[in-house]
Amino acid sequence: MRLGVSGLFWVVVPPSALHRERGAADVRFMDAAVDVRFMDATPIPSHEAVFGGDLLKSAERGIPFVDLRSQNDLVRAEVHRRWELAIDVGTFVLGVDVERFEEEAAAALGVAHCVGLGNGTDAVEVALRAAGVGAGDEVVVPAFTFAGSAVGIVRCGARPVFVDVEEDTLLVDPAGVEAAIGPATAAVVAVHLYGQMADMQALERICATHGVALVEDGAQSHGARGHGAPMAARSLAAATSFYPTKNLGAWGDGGAVLTNDAGIASAARTIRNYGSMEKYDHGRFGFNSRLDVLQAAVLRAKLPHLGDWNSQRSQAAQRYYEMLRGCPAVRLPTVRAHNEHAWHLYSVQVPEREGCRRALADEMIGSGVHYPTPLHLLPMFQDGDPSTMFGRLPVAEAAADRVLSLPLYPGITAAQQERVAEVLVSWAEALRLRTGR
Repeated sequence: MRLGVSGLFWVVVPPSALHRERGAADVRFMDAAVDVRFMDATPIPSHEAVFGGDLLKSAERGIPFVDLRSQNDLVRAEVHRRWELAIDVGTFVLGVDVERFEEEAAAALGVAHCVGLGNGTDAVEVALRAAGVGAGDEVVVPAFTFAGSAVGIVRCGARPVFVDVEEDTLLVDPAGVEAAIGPATAAVVAVHLYGQMADMQALERICATHGVALVEDGAQSHGARGHGAPMAARSLAAATSFYPTKNLGAWGDGGAVLTNDAGIASAARTIRNYGSMEKYDHGRFGFNSRLDVLQAAVLRAKLPHLGDWNSQRSQAAQRYYEMLRGCPAVRLPTVRAHNEHAWHLYSVQVPEREGCRRALADEMIGSGVHYPTPLHLLPMFQDGDPSTMFGRLPVAEAAADRVLSLPLYPGITAAQQERVAEVLVSWAEALRLRTGR
């Protein structure tokens, strides 16, 4: 086995998977595309990559992009106890632990209803279907987000209409949303990027004026608030994800629809279970997207710690700000006024990003890119000549070339962050001497 540096974690792969050339490879970890950077060999097939876990202990002098060990250690005994109980009871799909988690999560996140689902992409689809979105409809969505935000739209039979983002926050631009609304528009998906909520007050007004549904993609914003309001306070529903690296993450896939609308909650519960509330009674179209008992047990154990973990993320973000604010080559994230940022990611913008990533990797510091290609430039979403797409959404396209996510997670130490900052500042000075920038 050989150890490498990943865009998300340290990565361990068998020797048979490695080539001699140094470089990077795209692999898939659950539902997320991961840019994996190795110290001395690439590429590898995705099924041969093993992510995370205690193998990190063999790389103590490095700083991983994400390290889940301290969180997992804190809940390990409680999770194992709940899993043993689930095994004894023998109910693994839905069940009591799922019901209890839904109740506890709704209370913790400030909504009336939480409907547990299989993953975050399903949550986008289920929320839109519950809101009545279907074939022939258009849904406005920012181009600068993870592909799942738009995949859920396409799976409803609708067409995503991509709009640009704000230059300072990289959140969806309300003016662009309003300009994109047309006769076929059925909904707007507001993506809360990196843990910060979009301008929900403006988007709520726009959607109300034009009579279209407002749905949130809150996969990265557990615990975030805008003007004091949580997810789903100003929309029909919010979709969220419990992917393992999220602020509230399972030990596998998971997701949910959050809503204050009883009708939306009832529809979501039906859709997730083949369109059925009673066995063999399928009153509407649905599919299988049920949160399982084992993941619900993990989430129940983690949920009471979410506030403290978010506080640690916020403190780490403030430390990065203090350490890097004097480095002109590194553009720091902007927090919108009246927002409480959940800091799922700490993403800066830098010139010559790949050189910066190499400098970090050479010091065994992990990094990530969220996201390297705006959705309107991805082949899976293009319905015309790809060459005509460039330049249509300039802010998203420019950000995709510059964004760089730094290590940030509960348990990261000030000393680790100081090392990250030292390498960034040193790289920036070398860049200035070489280019004058």
